[in-house]
Amino acid sequence: MAVCDPVADMLARLRNAHQGLHAHVNVPVSKMKADLARILKEEGFIADYEVGERDMVITLKYAGGKPVINGAKKISTPGRRVYVGVGDIPRVRNGLGICVLSTSRGILEGNRAATEKVGGELLCEIW
Repeated sequence: MAVCDPVADMLARLRNAHQGLHAHVNVPVSKMKADLARILKEEGFIADYEVGERDMVITLKYAGGKPVINGAKKISTPGRRVYVGVGDIPRVRNGLGICVLSTSRGILEGNRAATEKVGGELLCEIW
């Protein structure tokens, strides 16, 4: 089945798997979703991910039996793209969360994009 917004689909799968306390979740693979999974692993929101030929298996992370990802919000949608400059990159939950941007230098976490002085399309916020 074709998906209009693959990043929103990935976030929904993560949210649903966390609610069911699953250890792993399968996501159809794409370069953007693999980069998003890399950022989530670097920031400590997921335990690991493995990219296969057609699917990506994400190992979820729990702390004290509760999911590490408390929430995820898709900002830019196919019908309404949201772009931010380097000075407008938001802080998520007073620094407890991250925002993910699609920039000219690839998919970057908000703080790294600000450090590299590059803005772009605001994909999502995760806390």
